[in-house]
Parts: sequence; structure tokens; C-alpha cells
Amino acid sequence: MLERFRTLIERGLRPALEKGGGADEEHALRLAAATLLVEVARADYDVDPGELETVEDAVREAFGLEAEEAEALVAMARAEAEEATSLYQFTREINRRMDPARKAALVELLWRVAFADGRLDRYEEHLIRRVADLIHLPHREFIRAKHRAQAQA
Repeated sequence: MLERFRTLIERGLRPALEKGGGADEEHALRLAAATLLVEVARADYDVDPGELETVEDAVREAFGLEAEEAEALVAMARAEAEEATSLYQFTREINRRMDPARKAALVELLWRVAFADGRLDRYEEHLIRRVADLIHLPHREFIRAKHRAQAQA
């Protein structure tokens, strides 16, 4: 599995999506979700080490990855976030492959990253709202996810 991540790191998200195939599609989904998590950590222009640790914990939890795999995925997600000009390429993957429950769980993870440094920045909140809208998450689920993450913070 780690070798697949290395291959995706070398090729990036777009080639993996174009190639298709079950394993590549799952890795592309993981990369899209991880990149959104990284984007929240970057939203306030101050990437706190606690936020990055929360991102790694979130991808381990969400996708059942080992620490080394999660670290590789987050490294690739950081590179994707640096190159991205839009959230659309990532949210499109979420919409294609996640059901409403998984989308709500992802938004809760986004909130956890936002709360990881002990404060919620308006840019983080705005980004999470945009992602929730782009993945068609109902507002009530958006708020529930926020409250669950806030209770854990």
C-alpha cells in the first residue's frame, strides 16, 4: 500500500483519477480528503504543528492507515494543496465516492483540524462552509459536525 502512495505522490491526483481503477480511485479519494484537511490547516495562514498532527490522525482514523502511510498521504496532500487553484477537483471526488454519512464524517474531521490549535479562525470556518456546500451537505449536518468536533476539542 505504501508503494501505491509513493506512485501517487510521483504522479499527483489528476493522473490517478484519469487512469481509474479500484485501488487508484480509492487512493485518489483519500488524497482528495486529505488535501481538504490540509487546506483547513492552511486557511488561517498559520499552519500549527497540532493541526498537522490532527490531519494525520484524521486520515489514519478515516481510512484505517498505518502511521507511515498517513504521513506519506499528508505529505502528498500538502503538495497538492500548494498546487491547487480550486477546491472543485477535490470536492468532485468526494461527491463521486462518498455517501452522505461519510461526507458528514469528513466535515467533522475538517472541524477537528480547525479546532486543533485552540481557536477557530474565520477563514477556517469559511473554508469548511464552502466545502460543505460543494459536497452538498445539509446545513443541519454541517452544524452537527461542528458541535461534535467542538465537544472533542
